Amino acid sequence: MATFGNLTDRLADTFKNLRGKGKLSEADVDRTVREIRRALLDADVALEVVKDFTGRVRERALGHEVSQALNPAQQVVQIVNDELVTILGGEARRIEFAKNPPTVIMLAGLQGAGKTTLAGKLSKWLAADGHTPLLVAADLQRPNAVTQLEVVAGQAGVAVFAPEPGNGKGDPVKVAKQALKFAKDKQHDVVIIDTAGRLGVDAELMKQAANIRKAVDPDEVLFVIDAMIGQDAVKTARAFQEGVDFTGVVLSKLDGDARGGAALSVASITGRPIMFASTGEGLDDFEPFHPDRMASRILDLGDILTLIEQAQKTFNEEESRKVAEKFATDSFTLDDFLEQMQQLKNMGSIKSMLGMLPGAKGMREQLDNFDESEITRTEAIIQSMTKQERTVPKLLNGSRRVRIARGSGTTVTEVNALVNRFEQAAKMMKTVAKGGTPQIPGMGPIPGGHGGKSAKKNQKKKGSKSGNPARRAAEEAASAQGAGGSSAPAGSGFGLGGAKPAAGSPSPEELESLQKFLGR
Repeated sequence: MATFGNLTDRLADTFKNLRGKGKLSEADVDRTVREIRRALLDADVALEVVKDFTGRVRERALGHEVSQALNPAQQVVQIVNDELVTILGGEARRIEFAKNPPTVIMLAGLQGAGKTTLAGKLSKWLAADGHTPLLVAADLQRPNAVTQLEVVAGQAGVAVFAPEPGNGKGDPVKVAKQALKFAKDKQHDVVIIDTAGRLGVDAELMKQAANIRKAVDPDEVLFVIDAMIGQDAVKTARAFQEGVDFTGVVLSKLDGDARGGAALSVASITGRPIMFASTGEGLDDFEPFHPDRMASRILDLGDILTLIEQAQKTFNEEESRKVAEKFATDSFTLDDFLEQMQQLKNMGSIKSMLGMLPGAKGMREQLDNFDESEITRTEAIIQSMTKQERTVPKLLNGSRRVRIARGSGTTVTEVNALVNRFEQAAKMMKTVAKGGTPQIPGMGPIPGGHGGKSAKKNQKKKGSKSGNPARRAAEEAASAQGAGGSSAPAGSGFGLGGAKPAAGSPSPEELESLQKFLGR
């Protein structure tokens, strides 16, 4: 997750210094705690939160649980993980629905925090869970706020209640009261009230929000806060807690490049749980907040559970079974390849998904350079093929590839690279479907797999037999350049870009985590 990228790097480097130590001295612990303190302060975490956090970590790290541990370094990482979960709220909490509908959810926060967009995301998430939400336009101050909510409601496919035009006209308290009656009449079981914000905390803002709360008596008041505002998060959260009070927190813009201290401060400071997180601009970039999973992401331990949940929501189990059978029987076609890529695209940002893998820090540079539009270009190439060409890729001769390149707005080189990557992916997934260990294109055989020996044998067989030294050198150079039967640029096995591999081989841990992911 981009917001915690720098913090993750700092903590990972700190823990790296503990590896190989059979026993931790008090000086080792103090040095580690000092580095953790600096990393948290640099991430804009509130000073009082940092003091409490590092104090508990030091106390536990010097205690019995570490001194008696077989691996003290891992035990310290576990302690830091536990304490991160604590300051992030401990256990996940969900919306408490009213026994007698409608359940009323009021959104509060500063202008620009993302309340209106969040209203659309939350309503779409609730609708997917079988609810019938109603969005209420009670922000009558900000220019075109009502129009924006109507557009967002249309994108989310939910109803909206907007009796006033806004732009400074209308009474938001009256609109909120009318919305409850409308929801009961139209049988909406959830009402989401979008309220006005200000550029800063002021008395008028608090009075209006407090009046709306008093008028509708909401079941949940969600405080929407921008994860990028840093130290101001503490002051703003306290002001809203004293002026309006709230039952839960929603973090917006967690995909930003800021330092993310708000996320690590607000729950601890206010005592209110973080319930949801907004991770992008799309209406589907929204997820329930799990403190334990977020702590794992910060420590670069991965978040496989969230990744699996996203996959389960997107991929049809029956279709996945059919695709697995096609892999095993060599009947996987470019049409199937296109369908799988489109389902993968529906899961959201590829970067964020790969970032949930354990050890993603080691792939940070590659992830930052990854081009999401590569999927769109791949779709265009496949859709420019005829039905027969997608079914039998061997038909793709030179003239057909030129036609496909023109039709998709790409080059023949890109078409060639896609076909080669498709063939590599099909071979790799066939190996996985039969229980084998795949060789990942661009990475070579996985350590511990069965591909290493055969690959070496093939390399020996392909060596030149010529007695002429110059000719032999030329032939061996050509063979090395065209290894694998293709001169196309090496990319991922799924056609997600032909970027050059980073210098240096991936670590066994990174390859192991990727292998486990592919095995799922």
